[in-house]
Amino acid sequence: MTASPKSVCVYCGSRPGARPAYAEAARATGTMLAANGWRLVYGAGDVGLMGEVARAAQSGGGATFGVIPTHLLDREVGKRDLSTFVVTETMHERKKVMFMNADAVVVLPGGGGSLDEFFEVLTWRQLGLHEKPIVLLNTEGYWDPLLSLVDRIIGEGFADASLRGFIDVAATVGELETLLRRMGA
Repeated sequence: MTASPKSVCVYCGSRPGARPAYAEAARATGTMLAANGWRLVYGAGDVGLMGEVARAAQSGGGATFGVIPTHLLDREVGKRDLSTFVVTETMHERKKVMFMNADAVVVLPGGGGSLDEFFEVLTWRQLGLHEKPIVLLNTEGYWDPLLSLVDRIIGEGFADASLRGFIDVAATVGELETLLRRMGA
């Protein structure tokens, strides 16, 4: 892979989290994607870190592709002013559309939904169903426990060591940008 990604799927919280650094990193991610001409693909919400990433990408002139299921339109305040706004029937369809329209996956701090999305694309990678880069933005060490769990899974014999190799980690948005440029898609 040598070309830079054209579309980056960002999984992140629909809440802002407990630390201001999470929202700052989300805004910086949106700004960085727009500055590189990379389209943001995300869950189409206008709340929490999702909203921060999208508004920053839009402010930077970036293209935005949001996907939201009908049942979350009100709860996540569907952001209808995106470049592309897709409404799906189910969460499964949402995840599929997001993934299929992205060249790389980035996971910012988030909750159960972000973990679900992360493990799904990681499992697909483990099974050889794709070769898209998967990057954790480890703002203030948020994902350290997750990385320890993955290491434990490997250490306890439930996965090959290659599993860890499918996950790249960036401590800052600057490192994330460097990784995405190097990885391409």
